[in-house]
Amino acid sequence: MPGEFETTQRIAIIGGGPGGYEAALAGAQLGAEVTLIERAGVGGSAVITDVVPSKTLIATADAASAIKEASDLGVQFYTRGGDGKASRPEVAINLSAINKRLLALARQQSEDMRQSLADAGVRIISGHGRLEGRDAVIVSTGPGGTDFDRVEADTFVVTVGASPRELPNAMPDGERILTWTQLYDMPSLPEHLIVVGSGVTGAEFASAYMNLGAKVTLVSSRDQVLPGEDADAAAVLENVFKRGGMTLLSKARAESVTREGDGVVVALADGRRIEGSHCLMAVGSIPNTAGIGLEQAGVQLTDSGHIRVNRVARTSVPNIYAAGDCTTFVPLASVASMQGRTAVFHALGDVVIPVERRRIAANIFTAPEIATVGWSEADIVEGRIEGVVHKLPLSANPRAKMMGIKDGFVKIMARKGSGTVIGGVIIGPKASELIYPIAVAVDRRLSVDQLSRAFAVYPSLTGSITDAARAMHIVDRDHEQY
Repeated sequence: MPGEFETTQRIAIIGGGPGGYEAALAGAQLGAEVTLIERAGVGGSAVITDVVPSKTLIATADAASAIKEASDLGVQFYTRGGDGKASRPEVAINLSAINKRLLALARQQSEDMRQSLADAGVRIISGHGRLEGRDAVIVSTGPGGTDFDRVEADTFVVTVGASPRELPNAMPDGERILTWTQLYDMPSLPEHLIVVGSGVTGAEFASAYMNLGAKVTLVSSRDQVLPGEDADAAAVLENVFKRGGMTLLSKARAESVTREGDGVVVALADGRRIEGSHCLMAVGSIPNTAGIGLEQAGVQLTDSGHIRVNRVARTSVPNIYAAGDCTTFVPLASVASMQGRTAVFHALGDVVIPVERRRIAANIFTAPEIATVGWSEADIVEGRIEGVVHKLPLSANPRAKMMGIKDGFVKIMARKGSGTVIGGVIIGPKASELIYPIAVAVDRRLSVDQLSRAFAVYPSLTGSITDAARAMHIVDRDHEQY
């Protein structure tokens, strides 16, 4: 009989974050016997302590900012006193209630994901997983990790994520000196939050707490916030930060952070001392790859401890795959999910489309948001690809004017000659939603003319995308294009 000698493929997944979750669902969908090992909870740090709570906090900050700016649109708020006179109310921020809500949302999301896995037939083991060679995982379970379980499998997917990087002269204490996983225990809004690190995490939290009403100082060791991102977008964001009252310290390297009384002191390399009530250390992350048997199994790691993977998420060991922030690929939850699915599809012989870095859309959830996809303007300027750039300010958009939007732009990169869309940058409200048409154009290799011919609703912010594309219409003028 056909299939009489076939055996069910066994997949063991270490880590239940976005990559592990999607790998488990994909394996179950293809009929594999799937075991997921997770120590913190399904969803991992992305759901429990990182993406879900932080973006919920940011959404709350956006709501607070919208209330404050409503008067610019003619919306005014008054309360009536006992004497019948009207007075303007103050916008009050209850950080304890905000944190309670966002942590509850994170727990609910984790439980929803766990239930989805259970419904799909995935076996879930709560504990710490460690590879035993290339054929099994040893799971420490029970109180204090005293009990052990051995899971044998044909294919392994490692999705153990990363943790906040800690500096010896600025060790977090969970009260005043904090990592981004420890912010949600603060009972009230910090009087003065000093953020060390102006990358994505630092910029996002600095933006959120500024809009919630806290005094914020952002310490950046580089010339501007968000080094490595689009320079024009970073400049717009800096202007917004300064206008909102944030103190920006550029080219300022933090030497140490210490507790002093009820506050903290950040000592800079140039001798300056910055005093505040709390300090957020946002100086990068380290992969959680130590002590889980990777080296013993023959899996190649970088000097930083990241797992080397190829475009189908395969490691140097044929039956071991890896996904997410613990790998050498792009550290985004969406990418981890794609890597998890790709790994399982490849291992089980299903159709696989290798992930390309240049087709990945990313977003920074500051206010305004910054979304990017594909090649950058810096790539063109530095000669890595031939292309042209067109930037259109959002202030020219009629819907933006109606909404009171003053900051932001749409920028499109296209190949010289063919007009194929190769990249884009959007800075503005909900840029994470607006980038999708450009991401589709990059993925499907559409030309600027094809992009411009798609109908955008009038008036809408997406109209700026078609307007920018239309401005790049190919015209032959003395043998020069665009």
